[in-house]
Amino acid sequence: MSYEGSSAVVNGRQNGRPTLEQVAARAGVGRGTVSRVINGSPRVSEQTRTAVARAVAELGYVPNQAARALAGSRTDAIALVIPEAEARLFAEPYFLDLIRGVSAELADADKQLLLTLVRSEQERQRFEQYLAAQRVDGVLLASVHGDDPLPERIRELGLPVVMNGRRSEAEPVPYVDSDNIGAGRAAVAHLVGGGRSRIATVTGPLDMYVARARLGGYRAGLAEAGHAPDEALVSAGDFTEEGGRRAMRLLLDRRPDLDAVFVASDVMAAGARGVLREAGRRVPEDVALVGVDDSAVARLMDPPLTSVRQPIEEMGRTMARMLIREIHGIQEGGEASEEPRRHVLPTELIVRESC
Repeated sequence: MSYEGSSAVVNGRQNGRPTLEQVAARAGVGRGTVSRVINGSPRVSEQTRTAVARAVAELGYVPNQAARALAGSRTDAIALVIPEAEARLFAEPYFLDLIRGVSAELADADKQLLLTLVRSEQERQRFEQYLAAQRVDGVLLASVHGDDPLPERIRELGLPVVMNGRRSEAEPVPYVDSDNIGAGRAAVAHLVGGGRSRIATVTGPLDMYVARARLGGYRAGLAEAGHAPDEALVSAGDFTEEGGRRAMRLLLDRRPDLDAVFVASDVMAAGARGVLREAGRRVPEDVALVGVDDSAVARLMDPPLTSVRQPIEEMGRTMARMLIREIHGIQEGGEASEEPRRHVLPTELIVRESC
């Protein structure tokens, strides 16, 4: 599938169409400056305009139609993309809280929300075609895995995008995240403070930065308490209840003497709790349990689950506000911020009866 305004170099030859970034590099200016020249902004010197025009001519750059359309028109529609199956979307309170926050902020701004699930390569390509048809003003992305090309594809189409979370520490796309490292550290510190010494963890899928960050916080918390790392106490889950069950069974097989578990989500903690009960382990007397999200799942568990609260609705609102600012900047003839914006919101440990 080809994308307007995209290119690659194969065996020293250009394959596809040049990008805005290549024009900027040839002209010796920023990406935003090139966009302003193409959109006819008066806020550019004649010397810069000439340099950009020369680079455009030399490279044969064709401005993306979706990007140019944003300068003079709008749809007042925002796409929220979640690359997950319906079963996970409706089973996890996290996504419902995120949608609630995004929806509330967009309603305040008189914007329409388009919720889209992208579950396969075919659906991703179809969604890209939808975007290229200029049917939305911008995109919000949630639950993005490390190898997902969609953020870059959206930017190549000239549309502003904001992510919920990030793919790596060096994420180039604007994002809103929570302090996931702090979540792991706070959970372990609380467990150590309660006298627990053989503390295990159930991680999320490790191709996601959120899972790696919470695991990093767990390890940092152990190191700060003077506990040696033990990989037998680490088991990977997938943010589902069944994934929590599988990971907990593996931990009990490896280390039946464990006395605490930090689980990277409340939903997985519910699965882990079921396995502990089947194995005759009492919570919290035999095994202390801590989750993440502070969702309704945590409050309804027996016993109620200690959990690290992240402000999910506020993350949704913040994402929507960031995206609206980016859209307005483009529609007013300018360009979105050249430096990606990053927001990391604080987390808070909510102590209940599971530890």
